[in-house]
Amino acid sequence: MSSAETGPQATSPAAPPATRRLSFWLKELPFALVLILTTLGVAYTSFSKQPIVGFWELLAPLIALVCIGSGWPSATDRTARLTLIGSQAMHWLAFIVVMNVLLLPGVQRNFTANSTAIAVFTLLALGTFTAGLQVYSWQVCSLGLAMALAVPAIAWIENSALIVVVIFAMMLAVGVVVWWHWRKSAPADPG
Repeated sequence: MSSAETGPQATSPAAPPATRRLSFWLKELPFALVLILTTLGVAYTSFSKQPIVGFWELLAPLIALVCIGSGWPSATDRTARLTLIGSQAMHWLAFIVVMNVLLLPGVQRNFTANSTAIAVFTLLALGTFTAGLQVYSWQVCSLGLAMALAVPAIAWIENSALIVVVIFAMMLAVGVVVWWHWRKSAPADPG
């Protein structure tokens, strides 16, 4: 190649900041989508007090696709790409198998629906983190860590829900009393 051919490419201006920001958010969109779906699944599980197996069984392959997409640029040849796909498929298939073992009737006799939901979510967090390690993706590892940190938060919210309701009711009562007192002590309009 001559220098004339590389000249315009080498001297072309960098992408505008808005384009770079959009590109960044598009690259991060799959991770954000998984985090949002995970949060919705946890919220539903926390309120319904029952595991939503189908949801987690659908989320696992989605996370596998995100992991494959994250590891794809590092897989330089066909063998590396097939290894990436195979290892992620086996990793998430193992997650689904273990999750379904937790849901067997014999196992369920020892667990409540709530403890099963937390166990499945903990398993999902571990699976996500280790899948991120396999594909050398800090985003997937961070997603797994965020899920893992949500486990104690879920337990705290469930254990403290009554306290939160009582505090909210007390704040509402104080607010009503202050408002009523303020209205009563305000000068009456002569009009």
